[in-house]
Amino acid sequence: MIAKEQFIADIGVGIKTQQLGIFDFRAFLNIAMLLIESERARMLRQTTQEKWSLGGMVKKFYAHSLEGQLPDKWQPLEDHLKNVAEMARDFAKPFGGEHWAYLAGLWHDLGKYADAFQAKLYVENGFESHIETRPGKVVHSEAGGHLATVKGWKGADRILSWLIMGHHAGLTDYFTDEIGAKALEPKMRNSIHSEQILKNVPEMIANQTMPNQVIPPGADPAFFIRMLFSCVVDADFLDTETFMNKAKAGLRNREYPPMQFLLESFDEFMMRLCSKAKPSPVNETRAEILKQCRQAAESKPDVFSLTVPTGGGKTLSSLAFALRHAVKYKKTASFMLSPTPALSSKPQMFFGRFPVLKMW
Repeated sequence: MIAKEQFIADIGVGIKTQQLGIFDFRAFLNIAMLLIESERARMLRQTTQEKWSLGGMVKKFYAHSLEGQLPDKWQPLEDHLKNVAEMARDFAKPFGGEHWAYLAGLWHDLGKYADAFQAKLYVENGFESHIETRPGKVVHSEAGGHLATVKGWKGADRILSWLIMGHHAGLTDYFTDEIGAKALEPKMRNSIHSEQILKNVPEMIANQTMPNQVIPPGADPAFFIRMLFSCVVDADFLDTETFMNKAKAGLRNREYPPMQFLLESFDEFMMRLCSKAKPSPVNETRAEILKQCRQAAESKPDVFSLTVPTGGGKTLSSLAFALRHAVKYKKTASFMLSPTPALSSKPQMFFGRFPVLKMW
């Protein structure tokens, strides 16, 4: 600690005062910021900042703050990175991309290790920052991609940079031909911008090995990257929501019945419906369509199409196919896409009985 006698003239305390008090580091630093502009005041500010940056004090990094709450209630950055990595890994595992998704999730917010970003959190929440210049916009989505570039992961660095640098702005072209500086390549090239930031990243997060997963045979590389991107973005959004709005996040944790239960319930529903149907050429055709859809559900996963005139029972037959196919091949979800809300109103009458689909 700096001797009190050195700074009596700067802090305006009489020489008879033997002790000012005991302060935590943030309070002490705020006092330093209030000192009058003198050479000794400058020295005190510089010393406190050096103790902070050189490890004299334990520096904590945060991913998100909470309005009106002290930093001990904020989300630690390391927690956020690990949560997103694990969630993204689980999302990508079914299509063989878990290693890529995990690393992209772990590195997606490395830019928040920037002193400027941490200062921004403090300033926005009414705390003084140890950085004297008030920070403006801080780009935090590039450092993770730069780390992959610095490691010399040729090819892999491009994939990771797409996932990380685009997790807010979206996927972009690699070359600058059409979009200029918004392209990925110039952002990757400027890794020097993240040099100081990466020094703050803990070794256990930075010291990772390059993903050794290859794109599954027959998979389209562009589509594979988009799937990974979706996993990382969704994981980031969900973990942030869980921290920022626990009530809303809780609504997503609804337990859905297993597919086997849904299939059995649907078959019972169809049995009752068919028993009430009057014999007619139209109903015979509907029954045949339903039968063919159930048979097709046993086929290996592929792209299927169903072309039936209006009134032919497409809604129920397609649901019969979806549930049976999901059970057969251990699928966990079923989606129905409709080009307009009007066209989804009728399916909702039937699909709404079973918590398979979320209607928007």
